Amino acid sequence: MRSLRLIASEVKADWKNVNFGAVPYLNAMSRLDSISDTYGQDSAKSIVLYFLGNASGWRGEIAKKTKAELKQMAGIK
Repeated sequence: MRSLRLIASEVKADWKNVNFGAVPYLNAMSRLDSISDTYGQDSAKSIVLYFLGNASGWRGEIAKKTKAELKQMAGIK
């Protein structure tokens, strides 16, 4: 699996107007490698889930593939 850091970089390159609610989670993902990491008191899994919850406006082929990858990493469908 790719690192969360790499995924966050891809998201930032593709999603031009990131939803304000997704920004803090995207920034946190930029500092994480795996889904088992922590950022402060938050688990990487919770950060990914909150990012996904705020990323509904991010659309397109890259978005679809990346969201599926994040869901798989987090263990959700």
